[in-house]
Amino acid sequence: MSNIDTSAEDAFGRLSRNTAGRWHKRNIDVEDPVGPFAVQRLTTEFFLPVVHAEFELQPDDRVYAIGSCFARGIEQTLVGRGLDVASAAVEFDKFELSRPGVTTLGFTNKYTTRSIRDSLQWALDPDTPFPFDSIVDLENVSIDPHTNPTLQFVDRSRTLERRAIIQDVTRRVADCRVVFMTLGLVEAWYDETVGVYINMTPTREMLAAYPGRYRFRILGFDENLNNLEAVYDTLTRFGHPNLQLVVTVSPVPLMATFTDRDIVVANTYSKSTLRTAADEFASQHDNVHYFPSYEAAMNTRQENAWEEDGRHIKGKMTQAIMGLFAGTYLRNR
Repeated sequence: MSNIDTSAEDAFGRLSRNTAGRWHKRNIDVEDPVGPFAVQRLTTEFFLPVVHAEFELQPDDRVYAIGSCFARGIEQTLVGRGLDVASAAVEFDKFELSRPGVTTLGFTNKYTTRSIRDSLQWALDPDTPFPFDSIVDLENVSIDPHTNPTLQFVDRSRTLERRAIIQDVTRRVADCRVVFMTLGLVEAWYDETVGVYINMTPTREMLAAYPGRYRFRILGFDENLNNLEAVYDTLTRFGHPNLQLVVTVSPVPLMATFTDRDIVVANTYSKSTLRTAADEFASQHDNVHYFPSYEAAMNTRQENAWEEDGRHIKGKMTQAIMGLFAGTYLRNR
């Protein structure tokens, strides 16, 4: 959308054809939940944007989801619809998690565009090998900083075994016609010793053992867009010849900010930067599509969308978003 440059005739034609293109009109009933205007649609239990699918998932499609926690919700939806989801690997079932009762595979989450970019390049591009020197050896455990603390820290041999499994599973993206990518945040940590970004906040033990090794950085618009373009280049060179890439922005806010900004201000910058980069990215490629999960959650009344912590999405909100997702891309299933 960001690169539109068209005639007045075409612009007014777009408006006349857009059934969801107006916010308000004089003398309408703003409480009418079935009305076409935004002010009316925002009164519904869950706000679900109008989405026009430019492709559909086919029964024999193999798919992959990568990114922050919403990628896991997409995986569950697709698995529930009987699709072959390469990123939902049974090999992960034996991985030890950091807390009893934790069932999420959150250690596979990639929170920044750089982490997504790197994980795909390390798995697919033989000229970009995984940086094993970035694995941190402490007294009793080794830490792979390209996962996150949802995964229990173990000894080096087990850490390397896990890394090999993660690499193997990530390589499966090459066989997937449809890839879903969820963008999380722009606050990132950089390992100056090895020269790579990591996917987690360094632990106190890591900082104590390696003082001065890690630096905090904010990924701006240009860097995020460059990362997305690098992802596209990698998937185009090494992935499926008929690739379709769907990009979303996770509505889940920052847990904390390492800036001196109010957390709400920092989170707004983070999400707006990613949202703008995602739009610019999608506008540059016919086979890249934006899905508005962020807009659905952020424009639904807070009591309907969010748990008491104001950070986690309620189950019914997630189900509504995934219902929109399924209705958009899985209409034949």
